[in-house]
Amino acid sequence: MGVAMDRAIVFVLSGLFAVGMAGCSTFSGLGVAGLDSPPSETIQEPTEIKYFPSDEPLKLALEHFDRGNFGIAERYFRDAVEKAPRDVTAWVGLAASYDRVRRFDLADKAYRTAIALSGETVQILNNQGYSYMLRGDLAKARSKFRKAHEKEPGNPVIANNLALLDSSYRFIQRAPQP
Repeated sequence: MGVAMDRAIVFVLSGLFAVGMAGCSTFSGLGVAGLDSPPSETIQEPTEIKYFPSDEPLKLALEHFDRGNFGIAERYFRDAVEKAPRDVTAWVGLAASYDRVRRFDLADKAYRTAIALSGETVQILNNQGYSYMLRGDLAKARSKFRKAHEKEPGNPVIANNLALLDSSYRFIQRAPQP
């Protein structure tokens, strides 16, 4: 009778422990909610959703771009525009990544798509100017930077790019190769 009683006590205590832990299954804020806290809803309404799995490629693309991993960033930006084809940020990032890996033909297509979605924004004009500067087409670069500067005269990034462009003119000018 001693073993049976021990098993019964263990069984009852296990049941009480399980019931007590069931009350701790909801999370709130920083810790686990107690038994006296009202249970939280387990279904999110569409307006409450703050994360979408399709945002992950854009997040990773931006991280890799900032680190200078332009080839990896390009792959994530491409994935981002496939998942969200109307995301201007992803298109501009894709174009900038193509610029950095010297795929200017693809960069131009991505810029055209971004412009079709949002118009010629200051960021797009500035990025296009930088793209032309990377290609060595300083006249087109200056034209894009000036358009961006007209839209936002106090922008320090544009001012810096114009100064960079001006310093490029100090170097030897060569005729374009046919």
